[in-house]
Amino acid sequence: MSKGIFTAVSGAIAQSAKLDTIANNLANVNTPGFKKDGQLFREYLTSYEKEPGTITVPRVPASIESFYDMQGGDKSYVDLNGTYTDFAQGGMKSTGNRLDIGLEGDGFFEVGTPEGVRLTRAGSFTVDSEGRLVTKQGYPVLRDGAPGQAAAGREIRLTSANVTISQAGEIFDNNQSIGKLSLVSVGNKDALLKQGQNLFTFKDNLEPDLSVAQDLKLNQGFLETSNVNPIREMTEMIATTRLFESTQKGIQAYDQMIGKAVNDVPKLG
Repeated sequence: MSKGIFTAVSGAIAQSAKLDTIANNLANVNTPGFKKDGQLFREYLTSYEKEPGTITVPRVPASIESFYDMQGGDKSYVDLNGTYTDFAQGGMKSTGNRLDIGLEGDGFFEVGTPEGVRLTRAGSFTVDSEGRLVTKQGYPVLRDGAPGQAAAGREIRLTSANVTISQAGEIFDNNQSIGKLSLVSVGNKDALLKQGQNLFTFKDNLEPDLSVAQDLKLNQGFLETSNVNPIREMTEMIATTRLFESTQKGIQAYDQMIGKAVNDVPKLG
């Protein structure tokens, strides 16, 4: 009986983690280029840990459970199996700002950070006091080069407000070409890891398979919106909340049964 409460607890922990993920999605529904996350779960059976047992003498006649000394090996738990990111295309929102670039297709911008080169889909750029094209957080947007190449020498400097960026990523400053934005494609998106500030880095144990993005269109004066569907997320939050409440009731029921077994049953003797 006491082990049964851990099954309910594992379910509550899983639903709590899912609620956190949904809440983060909803908090970023208006974040340009944001990609929604989801939780993966799997059933974990404790019997997988046991070596094949031997058949023992039945303890209770006509009881299937009595033929095997399982010792709790038949218990099932909910196991958190990780978080995944949905890279589906977001919509395009017109802003009229020349330095807003909406990505359409498979690819990312490269930006330089103190921790190294990072990727982003957020194309809301600006110009800093040094004339560099930077993200909202002040990280330099990089010009083209070998994907993953160090940021040194790849910063983009603008001298005028007359900036045009073609659909292929070529930058024109006062009608003069000054280079091309670095646009990369990630062959293995499972290798991407969210870092915060709408940036992606790479997991240590997976190869990202970087290449120059080919199937990518840039829309100047637009921003890619978040791919979070707020109605769907709210519906999912309601369902998850109800399931979380159900697991709490299960925990309370087990707690009451354990309490009676400890406090009331001995008095009957």
